Amino acid sequence: MDRGAWLGVDVGTVRVGVAASDPDRIMAFPLETVPRGDAAAARVVELAQERAATAIVVGLPKHLSGREGSSASDARAFAAAVAELTDVDVRLIDERLSTASASQAMRAAGRNSRQQRASIDQAAAVVILDTALEADRRGNLGTVTRGVATKESDD
Repeated sequence: MDRGAWLGVDVGTVRVGVAASDPDRIMAFPLETVPRGDAAAARVVELAQERAATAIVVGLPKHLSGREGSSASDARAFAAAVAELTDVDVRLIDERLSTASASQAMRAAGRNSRQQRASIDQAAAVVILDTALEADRRGNLGTVTRGVATKESDD
Protein backbone atom coordinates (compact mmCIF):
# COMPACT_ATOMS: atom_id res chain seq x y z
CA MET A 1 0.00 0.00 0.00
CA ASP A 2 1.22 3.49 -0.75
CA ARG A 3 2.50 5.91 1.84
CA GLY A 4 -0.25 7.74 3.73
CA ALA A 5 -1.78 8.12 7.16
CA TRP A 6 -4.53 5.84 8.41
CA LEU A 7 -7.31 6.66 10.86
CA GLY A 8 -8.58 4.32 13.56
CA VAL A 9 -12.15 4.73 14.80
CA ASP A 10 -13.79 3.50 18.00
CA VAL A 11 -17.57 3.83 17.64
CA GLY A 12 -19.54 4.39 20.82
CA THR A 13 -23.13 5.33 21.48
CA VAL A 14 -22.16 8.72 22.94
CA ARG A 15 -18.72 9.44 21.44
CA VAL A 16 -16.52 8.33 18.56
CA GLY A 17 -12.83 8.11 19.30
CA VAL A 18 -10.45 8.83 16.44
CA ALA A 19 -6.74 8.07 16.20
CA ALA A 20 -4.30 8.70 13.35
CA SER A 21 -1.03 7.27 12.20
CA ASP A 22 1.91 9.10 10.75
CA PRO A 23 2.18 8.95 6.91
CA ASP A 24 4.65 6.04 7.17
CA ARG A 25 2.20 4.14 9.41
CA ILE A 26 4.78 3.50 12.09
CA MET A 27 2.81 4.67 15.08
CA ALA A 28 -0.71 5.64 16.10
CA PHE A 29 -1.68 8.58 18.28
CA PRO A 30 -4.94 9.98 19.68
CA LEU A 31 -6.56 12.58 17.46
CA GLU A 32 -10.07 13.62 18.51
CA THR A 33 -13.24 12.59 20.30
CA VAL A 34 -16.25 13.30 18.11
CA PRO A 35 -19.69 13.61 19.71
CA ARG A 36 -21.97 10.91 18.33
CA GLY A 37 -24.72 12.36 16.21
CA ASP A 38 -25.77 13.03 12.65
CA ALA A 39 -22.50 14.84 11.83
CA ALA A 40 -20.11 12.27 13.35
CA ALA A 41 -19.44 10.30 10.14
CA ALA A 42 -18.86 13.52 8.21
CA ARG A 43 -16.39 14.69 10.86
CA VAL A 44 -14.42 11.45 10.58
CA VAL A 45 -14.24 11.92 6.81
CA GLU A 46 -13.15 15.52 7.34
CA LEU A 47 -10.34 14.34 9.64
CA ALA A 48 -9.31 11.80 7.01
CA GLN A 49 -9.18 14.54 4.38
CA GLU A 50 -7.14 16.83 6.66
CA ARG A 51 -4.56 14.08 7.10
CA ALA A 52 -4.72 12.83 3.49
CA ALA A 53 -5.58 9.42 4.94
CA THR A 54 -5.46 6.41 2.67
CA ALA A 55 -7.51 4.13 4.95
CA ILE A 56 -10.02 4.35 7.78
CA VAL A 57 -10.15 1.36 10.13
CA VAL A 58 -13.32 1.05 12.20
CA GLY A 59 -13.38 -1.22 15.24
CA LEU A 60 -15.98 -4.00 15.13
CA PRO A 61 -16.90 -4.93 18.70
CA LYS A 62 -17.57 -8.62 19.08
CA HIS A 63 -18.42 -10.72 22.11
CA LEU A 64 -15.63 -12.91 23.45
CA SER A 65 -17.38 -15.83 21.74
CA GLY A 66 -16.90 -14.09 18.39
CA ARG A 67 -20.59 -13.39 17.94
CA GLU A 68 -21.80 -9.94 17.04
CA GLY A 69 -24.36 -7.96 19.01
CA SER A 70 -26.05 -4.59 18.73
CA SER A 71 -22.77 -2.68 19.17
CA ALA A 72 -21.33 -4.49 16.17
CA SER A 73 -24.40 -3.61 14.10
CA ASP A 74 -23.99 0.00 15.15
CA ALA A 75 -20.29 0.00 14.19
CA ARG A 76 -21.12 -1.58 10.81
CA ALA A 77 -23.76 1.10 10.14
CA PHE A 78 -21.34 3.86 11.13
CA ALA A 79 -18.60 2.41 8.89
CA ALA A 80 -21.08 2.24 6.01
CA ALA A 81 -22.04 5.89 6.58
CA VAL A 82 -18.37 6.88 6.49
CA ALA A 83 -17.77 4.80 3.34
CA GLU A 84 -20.65 6.56 1.57
CA LEU A 85 -18.99 9.93 2.20
CA THR A 86 -15.47 9.15 0.98
CA ASP A 87 -13.41 7.31 -1.62
CA VAL A 88 -10.91 6.32 1.10
CA ASP A 89 -10.74 2.58 1.85
CA VAL A 90 -12.92 1.90 4.92
CA ARG A 91 -12.27 -1.39 6.73
CA LEU A 92 -13.68 -3.16 9.78
CA ILE A 93 -11.40 -4.91 12.27
CA ASP A 94 -12.24 -7.07 15.29
CA GLU A 95 -11.76 -4.88 18.34
CA ARG A 96 -12.54 -7.22 21.19
CA LEU A 97 -11.18 -5.75 24.42
CA SER A 98 -9.77 -2.56 22.83
CA THR A 99 -11.50 -0.30 25.37
CA ALA A 100 -10.50 -2.63 28.20
CA SER A 101 -6.88 -2.60 26.99
CA ALA A 102 -6.91 1.19 26.71
CA SER A 103 -8.45 1.56 30.17
CA GLN A 104 -5.89 -0.80 31.71
CA ALA A 105 -3.03 1.16 30.12
CA MET A 106 -4.48 4.44 31.39
CA ARG A 107 -4.88 3.02 34.92
CA ALA A 108 -1.26 1.87 34.78
CA ALA A 109 -0.34 5.44 33.90
CA GLY A 110 -2.14 6.66 37.04
CA ARG A 111 -5.43 7.87 35.54
CA ASN A 112 -8.62 6.88 37.36
CA SER A 113 -11.90 6.17 35.58
CA ARG A 114 -13.10 9.77 35.98
CA GLN A 115 -9.88 11.08 34.41
CA GLN A 116 -10.16 8.51 31.61
CA ARG A 117 -13.65 9.53 30.53
CA ALA A 118 -12.49 12.39 28.30
CA SER A 119 -9.89 10.38 26.40
CA ILE A 120 -10.76 6.67 26.66
CA ASP A 121 -12.44 6.67 23.23
CA GLN A 122 -9.31 8.09 21.59
CA ALA A 123 -7.14 5.58 23.45
CA ALA A 124 -9.36 2.72 22.25
CA ALA A 125 -9.05 4.07 18.69
CA VAL A 126 -5.26 3.97 19.11
CA VAL A 127 -5.48 0.28 20.11
CA ILE A 128 -7.68 -0.44 17.06
CA LEU A 129 -5.30 1.38 14.73
CA ASP A 130 -2.21 -0.22 16.27
CA THR A 131 -3.78 -3.64 15.64
CA ALA A 132 -4.38 -2.77 11.98
CA LEU A 133 -0.90 -1.31 11.52
CA GLU A 134 0.69 -4.43 12.98
CA ALA A 135 -1.43 -6.66 10.74
CA ASP A 136 -0.35 -4.59 7.74
CA ARG A 137 3.34 -4.93 8.72
CA ARG A 138 2.90 -8.70 8.98
CA GLY A 139 1.21 -8.84 5.60
CA ASN A 140 -2.12 -10.19 6.84
CA LEU A 141 -4.29 -7.07 6.86
CA GLY A 142 -6.67 -8.69 4.37
CA THR A 143 -7.27 -11.64 6.66
CA VAL A 144 -8.02 -9.60 9.80
CA THR A 145 -10.06 -6.79 8.22
CA ARG A 146 -13.03 -6.61 5.91
CA GLY A 147 -13.68 -3.81 3.43
CA VAL A 148 -16.89 -1.85 3.76
CA ALA A 149 -18.82 -1.74 0.51
CA THR A 150 -20.75 1.33 -0.54
CA LYS A 151 -24.24 1.23 -1.98
CA GLU A 152 -22.83 2.10 -5.40
CA SER A 153 -20.23 -0.69 -5.41
CA ASP A 154 -20.78 -4.24 -6.58
CA ASP A 155 -19.21 -5.74 -3.40
